[in-house]
Amino acid sequence: MVSSERLEDASRAAWLYYVAENTQDEIARKLGVSRQAAQRLVSLAVAEGLVKVRIDHPIAACLELARRLTDRFQLRHCEIVPADPAAPGALGGIARATAAEMERWLSRTEPLVMAIGTGRSLQASVEQLLHIDCPQHRVVSLTGSILPDGSTSHHSVIYSLAGRITGATFPLPFPVVASSREERETLHAQSMIKPTLALAERAEVTFIGIGDMASDSAMVLDGFLSGSEQVLLERSGAVGEIIGWAFDAEGQILDIGTNDRIASAPVPDRELGLVIGIAAGARKRHAICAALKGRLVNGLVTDEVMAAMLLTD
Repeated sequence: MVSSERLEDASRAAWLYYVAENTQDEIARKLGVSRQAAQRLVSLAVAEGLVKVRIDHPIAACLELARRLTDRFQLRHCEIVPADPAAPGALGGIARATAAEMERWLSRTEPLVMAIGTGRSLQASVEQLLHIDCPQHRVVSLTGSILPDGSTSHHSVIYSLAGRITGATFPLPFPVVASSREERETLHAQSMIKPTLALAERAEVTFIGIGDMASDSAMVLDGFLSGSEQVLLERSGAVGEIIGWAFDAEGQILDIGTNDRIASAPVPDRELGLVIGIAAGARKRHAICAALKGRLVNGLVTDEVMAAMLLTD
């Protein structure tokens, strides 16, 4: 047990170091001890809980929100960015944070498989990427990019990513929603598609958007869902979608409607890899919360406004 006299000396040393901003040499001279003894006194003050650190900056609140969300939803990765009061739900902050996380993974020397979803948030993130020379890596798309009229979606992330990295990219050249279950099975059985789907199952890290299921959701506006299909899914309890797969408020993939015809790959196994959801905006509150509850993702990048909402749900 540390004596009270020793704790008093440690407190004095800590005050001189953290408050008065003395060097360890200055502390040693003022307390009449050696430099090594002054260093040990400061360390003792920290070990005994005498030093309380307070960071007075908006990022500190974001770090605390990330810690609470990580604990509540058992996340493997959580990053909360400050929100712009003038533009709630704006993608700039989460796009930069997601791009930085992508760069960390793509900068690794050991070969890895990265899977990628689609959507506006991910597209904005890829646009923030610097060019990365990573021929050792493979990046695979989890979803098709063909619209019902045969054109390519503006938010096809895999093609944008291919222009920013030297690693091999593997698109899925078919629609997000097939015309029938049989067509989907035929597409998945093609010799050029099966290896890509198998590669997606091995992803060590996945970046994926989380969409809502409103009548003006991206899936509807981009033409992947008709108005009647959206109504059926919503009436069946759908609150959100990930790479086209509609899920309910508990984060369970529904066995109804267009889910019977979704051509996307399954969401990679969260037990085997990191699956990071990227989303913000109040309209996505229930979708993000459900994705976390159902463990559809085990990572999250969002802003502080959404983080606070999720902690109250």
